[in-house]
Amino acid sequence: MNQKPMLDFAKMNDLLPAVVQDADTGQVLMLGYVNEEAWAKTQQEGRVTFFSRSKNRLWTKGETSGNYLTVVSLHPDCDGDAILIRARPDGPTCHRGTTSCFEQPEQTAYPAAPVGFLAELERLVQRRRDFPAEEPNSYTVSLFRKGMPKIAQKVGEEAVETVIDAVGGNIEGLKGEVADLLYHLLVLLAASQVTLEEVVAVLRARHSTIAAGIRRE
Repeated sequence: MNQKPMLDFAKMNDLLPAVVQDADTGQVLMLGYVNEEAWAKTQQEGRVTFFSRSKNRLWTKGETSGNYLTVVSLHPDCDGDAILIRARPDGPTCHRGTTSCFEQPEQTAYPAAPVGFLAELERLVQRRRDFPAEEPNSYTVSLFRKGMPKIAQKVGEEAVETVIDAVGGNIEGLKGEVADLLYHLLVLLAASQVTLEEVVAVLRARHSTIAAGIRRE
């Protein structure tokens, strides 16, 4: 990984706070602390490593549970005394088995942003594709078994039903049909080995082109 801007470890008594954020959903997963050795190991190995204050040693998240945090990008703050780590979790981040350490017992989930939930759903769809034996009776697995013709047919059906409800002004029906359409599109993308990230990159490129054209006018 590329070396990041200089961090001021001395300013914070050799330990800097590091916030870990899910790179796909935007959800805040946990807070830990890194010293210079943990920072170097995180960059070298691509897995988040902290300095454990209780164990008084380096601690790679997931070294016991297998729920590693794979680094996507590292972002020191403007003063060099805190770090934002964007990562992809291999399983629950919290030792309680929850996605985020910030989930409270009375919550069923610590909600991701609406668009972030699509990334969460995409992961589940991809898991059903890659490990069908985990949930052999799931609807998603059955679609993958039937193949692209059936998946594409379902996308077409949901698109038509979405249009019918939109034209007819059936707002509640429209919400449900759009949800069905988005889900089946995720299955279609997974079956085609295409990710949401790649689709969003196309949208970003088009947006940049349009924005540049507007600025020139």
